[in-house]
Amino acid sequence: MIAFIQGTVASYGADYIVVDHQGFGWQVAYPHTDEVRLNQEIRVYTYMHVTENDVSLFGFSSQEEKELFLRLISVKGLGPKTAMNMLASAGYAKIITAIEEGNVAVLKKMPGIGAKSASQIVLDLKGKLVAVPAAKKAETPEYPDEIKDALDALKSLGYKPNEVSSAAAVMMQSPGLKTQEYLRMGLKHLGKA
Repeated sequence: MIAFIQGTVASYGADYIVVDHQGFGWQVAYPHTDEVRLNQEIRVYTYMHVTENDVSLFGFSSQEEKELFLRLISVKGLGPKTAMNMLASAGYAKIITAIEEGNVAVLKKMPGIGAKSASQIVLDLKGKLVAVPAAKKAETPEYPDEIKDALDALKSLGYKPNEVSSAAAVMMQSPGLKTQEYLRMGLKHLGKA
């Protein structure tokens, strides 16, 4: 099993990216192609789906997103392509909120999800996703201005929300620094990640 692939984005399309890892080009179905750039360094958490006629890699920006995908495809009648389309169109937090609130109407608006599928998702998964930490992202912590500015700079450099949150947690451990120092700290942390 391939847990993740780290490399650079060699190319991408509407629903996939090709990650160049040590000269091998891995084509991965990916829900956030609008957030990637060519030659961007990326780590993609992966799930390999094997059928009689096909072997496909599905990729995610975080381990939490991958866990949600695995929960979704455990629902009877929900395949990996439909689960991937749900993540691409609605995003992680919206899907979890809809499931936890039993909001079938929101789920039905997602591509490939009818009334029956939406009800089945709620029936199978409601109450089972609370262990997924990123679901609690609705409350944004209040950061000092210097940290906010450093986080905005990281976002403008193309870092994803989960990476920026991770950097913020590190910055909060060192109060009273200047924006430039926080930015260096964030870049150093994300370089190691």
